[in-house]
Amino acid sequence: MHDDSTAIEAEGLRKRYGDTQALAGLDLTVPAGTVCGLLGPNGAGKTTAVRVLSTLLRPDAGAARVAGADVLRQPERVRARIGLVGQHAALDEVLSGRQNLVLFGRLHHLGSARARARAADLLARFDLTDAADRPVGTYSGGMRRRLDLAASLILDPPVLFLDEPTTGLDPRARAQVWDAVRGLVADGTTVLLTTQYLEEADQLAHTVRVVDGGRVVADGTPEQLKTALGGDRVDVVLTRADDLDRAVRVVGAAVAATPVVDAVGLRLSVAVTGRVAALGAVLRALHDAGLAAADVAVRRPTLDEVFLRLTGGDSPTARPDGEKVSA
Repeated sequence: MHDDSTAIEAEGLRKRYGDTQALAGLDLTVPAGTVCGLLGPNGAGKTTAVRVLSTLLRPDAGAARVAGADVLRQPERVRARIGLVGQHAALDEVLSGRQNLVLFGRLHHLGSARARARAADLLARFDLTDAADRPVGTYSGGMRRRLDLAASLILDPPVLFLDEPTTGLDPRARAQVWDAVRGLVADGTTVLLTTQYLEEADQLAHTVRVVDGGRVVADGTPEQLKTALGGDRVDVVLTRADDLDRAVRVVGAAVAATPVVDAVGLRLSVAVTGRVAALGAVLRALHDAGLAAADVAVRRPTLDEVFLRLTGGDSPTARPDGEKVSA
């Protein structure tokens, strides 16, 4: 099953906890040097998959290889080639940032001098040198997360697992972590990212796997998944509720499609082909009809919409369980 251009491979992974089927035949392929976003609702199996691939949990069935090593037969080789950042930082808050990294280096059997040198390199890489000798308990959330990332890279592993790495961070701290991840990938690291932040996957992931019920139900690039949901849409926000019914007729006739109506928000949304021509047609139709709009815009579906459609969510048009969408 192994290909040198593939960093992570999994076939038919299954794991049950009592009556709960956490993984139900999960398949996964992640090319080397890319970010794969693993998306899914709570309980979808994302963290279980990471725990299996990082050798923390043995699957009931299936096979997997990470960085060229077999997860079941060569767990020690896998552990030597991966970094893992869990949902909660694994740091000692009494120790300084530098002391934490040196400690991790010594736990990985680096000599004292080598551990100190590696700590200094990582502190500089993650812009933490100025705070290196302060107790971690004084760090902001973003600084702790960057230090946690640094600790996972003590051995410079080719594969990094990030399990919801920015949960609880403010937007500024989240952006700092994103920049750090981009830098790692630019240097050749392969990243498997589990997240519930759809924007995070959109920002970072080269490919996305949507997981539901312990299996992959959709895969592709973020843009491919958005396109598979229905392509472009024109949104119109009106200024007067009395114009809503007439605007539905006018906009629908302009693009030969039936708009979806949000009466509370005074918004119409209609699927179109040829985004520029369709936008022009809607603008002309509104002008000719004397209808005032607060905003008219053309947009792609969001990953949030893809997520809700594929995993059920609040969408009435969710796909049946087990039906996989490939973009």
